[in-house]
Amino acid sequence: MSSTATGSGMSVEELRDFYLRYVELANKREFHRMAEFAHDEVIMGGTPVKRDDMVAEFSKHVEAVPDFHWEIQDLVVEGDRVAARLVDTGTPVKEWNGLAPTGASVSFAETAFYQVRDGRFASMWYLMDTDTVRRQLAAGPSR
Repeated sequence: MSSTATGSGMSVEELRDFYLRYVELANKREFHRMAEFAHDEVIMGGTPVKRDDMVAEFSKHVEAVPDFHWEIQDLVVEGDRVAARLVDTGTPVKEWNGLAPTGASVSFAETAFYQVRDGRFASMWYLMDTDTVRRQLAAGPSR
């Protein structure tokens, strides 16, 4: 069996390293480097999105939650696909995802799936546990 991932042109190890560097980029707020990781247009949740709009969305998230942090819990690479289970943390200071900040920090699960084509993301799907975020914000800051 070949170590080259079908369709991505990358081995499993290269694809794993690619994703780790992508999460590092996000945590360092180096969104200006997104062209290294995503095509000019990416299918996000079934909808074509320009990379610049994707970067603007990332920027909105970290503007609302300046200490937002993605931590990989599980990472699975198969063929041209990457699946990740992450724990996201941060303290919203502005309205975020329709939720008002309360001073509370949040910690919640995110599941993400990606398809890589020609060494960059072609498709991305995210699922965030917004019910947990809503409950944690409603409870207010812990003392």
